[in-house]
This record gives sequence, C-alpha cells and structure tokens, in this order.
Amino acid sequence: MAPRLFVLLLFCLATLPRDAAALTRRDFPDGFIFGAGTSAFQVEGAAAEGGRKPSIWDTFTHQGYSFDKSTADISADQYHHYKDDVKLMHEMGLDAYRFSIAWPRLIPDGRGEINPKGLEYYNNLIDELIRHGIEPHVTIYHFDLPQSLQDEYNGLLSPRFIDDYTAYAEACFKSFGDRVKHWVTVNEPNIETIGGLDSGVLPPQRCSHPFGNCTWGDSTTEPYIAAHHLLLAHASAVSLYRAKYQATQRGQIGITLLGWWHEPATNSSEDAAAAMRMNDFHIGWFMHPLVYGDYPAVMRSRVGARLPDFTAEQSKKLPGSFDFVGFNHYLVVRARAHDSAFNMKQRDYYADAYAIANPFDDIQEGRLEYAPWALGRLLDHLKLKYGNPPVMIHENGYADASELPRKVEYDDDDRSEFLQDYLEVLYLSIRNGSNARGYFVWSFLDVFEFLFGYRMRFGLCGVDMDGEGRTRYVRNSGRWYSGFLKGGELRPAGKAYVAA
Repeated sequence: MAPRLFVLLLFCLATLPRDAAALTRRDFPDGFIFGAGTSAFQVEGAAAEGGRKPSIWDTFTHQGYSFDKSTADISADQYHHYKDDVKLMHEMGLDAYRFSIAWPRLIPDGRGEINPKGLEYYNNLIDELIRHGIEPHVTIYHFDLPQSLQDEYNGLLSPRFIDDYTAYAEACFKSFGDRVKHWVTVNEPNIETIGGLDSGVLPPQRCSHPFGNCTWGDSTTEPYIAAHHLLLAHASAVSLYRAKYQATQRGQIGITLLGWWHEPATNSSEDAAAAMRMNDFHIGWFMHPLVYGDYPAVMRSRVGARLPDFTAEQSKKLPGSFDFVGFNHYLVVRARAHDSAFNMKQRDYYADAYAIANPFDDIQEGRLEYAPWALGRLLDHLKLKYGNPPVMIHENGYADASELPRKVEYDDDDRSEFLQDYLEVLYLSIRNGSNARGYFVWSFLDVFEFLFGYRMRFGLCGVDMDGEGRTRYVRNSGRWYSGFLKGGELRPAGKAYVAA
C-alpha cells in the first residue's frame, strides 16, 4: 500500500465512530444543537383563558373537521404545566426547546394591543427555560392565524396580512428578543397553503372542484397567492429584525419548511423528471426566491400567469433573508409522471407539478414511508442547489397509535430505533459537507396533531389526555434520547437501541 494511501486510511478510521451503533453526540460538531419541540396550538390548551381568542384551527376543530373529531381546547395543557415540562426537559438534557407564540394569545384580534396575560405566559415560559439552561427557539407563526383576520380579509389571501404579520413579529422581537436568540418567521408555508387552499382538508378550507369539496375557493390560484404573501411577510419581518433589533439582541432569524423528499416511483426517466419537478415545487417554491430572488423556472413555465410576480425591489429583498433554514422532515413521497394532468385546462398545484394522488390522502390513511436515507438526499439537494445554507432539522419524529388512541404507552422502542437511524444519516451528511446546525425531535410531548388529532402520538413523553391532571410519562424513547444527549453510546439491544 502506498504511504500516502495508508496515512489517508488511518485518518478515515480515526475519525469514524467505532461502529454505527456507537455514535454519540460528541461525534457532532461543536455547538450543534439537540432539542425537541411542540407548537402553541398543539400543546398549550387553555383555549379560552387569559384573553386568548380563536384561531382558524379552533374554528376548524370546533366544527368537527379534525381527523378524530377532537379539539385542542385542553390538549397537554402546557399553559398550566410549563414548569413541570421545563423540569422534564432539563432532566432529559435538552439543549433547546422549539415552541411557538400563539398569535391569538399575544394579540387576540390579530392587530392592536398586546394581551397582558399572553405576554406574562410567554415571559414566564422563556424565563423558566433560561433558568434551566435551555435555549428558547421560537416560531412566530405556526398555522394559528387569528380567526378575526380570516373573517376580515380572508387571511393569507390578502396583502394586508403582510403588514399585520410584521407588526405582530415586531411585538415578539420587542417583548422577548432580549432572551430569544433563535427566531423562525413562519412554519411550513409550503404545506399550509396546499392543505388549506388547494385540497381544502385543513383550515380555512378553501378549494374548488375537482380538486376538493369546499364551499368557496380556487385551487388553481389561491395557494400561489397565499404563498407569495407568506414569502413577503417573512422578508418584511427579517428586514425589520435586521434593521432594528439584530445588532443589539444578537439573535438569528430564519424560516422553516416542510421537507418531504420526492423520489421516482419507477426507474423511468419520466418519473425521474417528475420527482425533480416535484422537489422544485415543494422545496424550490420557497428556497428559490430566498436564494435567487424568483420562483423556479419550472414553476414559471407550468403555472404561468397564475404565479404572482415579484417587483424588482422584492426580488432584491428576498435573497439572503435568512440566517438559517429549518426543515421538518418525516418521509419520502414517490412521484409518478402524469403529464396528462398538466394538459388539463384547469389544474392545481399537484397537477402542475407531476401529478399523482394528493399525498394528503396517503397521510390521512396512514400510508407513510419513512426512509432515513431521504434526509441525506434532502441535505445533498440543499448543498448542491442552494449553496449549502445553514440548516436546522426542526422536526423529525415517529408516530404510533393503538386501539386505545389516547392511552399512554411506554413501549416505543421503534421510535428510539427511528431516531437512531436518522441521527446516523444526519451525522454522515455533516461528514459529507452538509451545513446542518441542529436537530429537534418532534415531539417533546404528545400533542394534538394537526393531521391526526390524538389518534397518533409522537411524544418522547406521553400525556394522559383523559386525566384531569394531564400526567406526563417519560417513554423509553425519552430515556434513549436523554442517554444520547448525556454522552452515552448507542448500542443495539434486540430490536431497539438503548443508551449506555
């Protein structure tokens, strides 16, 4: 063996973990953040307490449209149990907790005066986290649009949303920015617009025939209009933060996108092109403007005049309007070419993109495909196409259910194995040059799931949703993650992985 080759081999062996199952958090870069997350509507409860008013999700669930006909009126009741939860986070060893501010709790009517009780709650939560050495990572808007703004001007469909959102974001910066150093402007705008304004399966339930069954809406145009306003609202908030607050508060700000990865359904070149096209629609819809100042060329050509235009000023303001990009990654979607859909006179987002059956159908019926390698493909895509931006994996988790959907279970070793597999892929992606900076498990607690209600549970900690006290239970996966965070090696133990 040539001397140089021998030295290179020794270096590679020295820098790899002893074996895949021996991966520890020490193998990740210095400063890499490990945490877990929830969102306000899903976990807080206290829906009508402390001055909070309804969001579009309150209206939706109270009309019986959620998957299991449930509401989030109480959910895990973190509003009353935040101190217990922070103590659990501290015992688990979390570096950070990702949560959101409820717009209808902080500014109940969508604009105007700050609600003192809402301000008090979030100040208390943030201070409690900091006292326990846990970084607050805060999402400003996580789906829970005040119902008043939906009623007044159709919410995301109006450019008035941009100014109201910017004022709300500034209220957050002013109130909490002295302690919050990681801000997310908007969560998953690339799916909120599709679920709410194309298929109409989510609030505000707008769609048109034949793409959905709604009372009002236009599936062919409204998702693109809403996404356009969300992009401009994001850029407006970032510009404001950088001009008035970032220098003194010394925080970072970004946006979080859903990161489904699309793979060809077959080996055909047509399906390969469909998968590439779908990734451009799903990821490029937001990443392309944020990096290059305009929508992807394939969207321009296929959507045509239905896709809004950016002004010259907006095209200058968008690129670089992030310090990091968050991605919520769960699954891979198989794309199959269906160009006849593109030739329809009337077509929606999915027909523009590839199209097969609406993936929401697969999700609601439980046909999910978890594939850890897909996270690596996503990170490679970001590296090659978008200049390798700093990335936070803001959600990654495993759902389970039982015949008693709200029963607490400890035995969730499949979840531990799932997290182990994804962390190994994440580690290898970083070794391969990915600029990933953090990883957050979804979710810290069982919560009201937007797509599943209480039928599916993601929590590292279970919650007795039928008990008046909403008792918390640390599941096996919570103990596993705690062991990993505290420096233990991960060793196989039967089907599951445990921390030693």
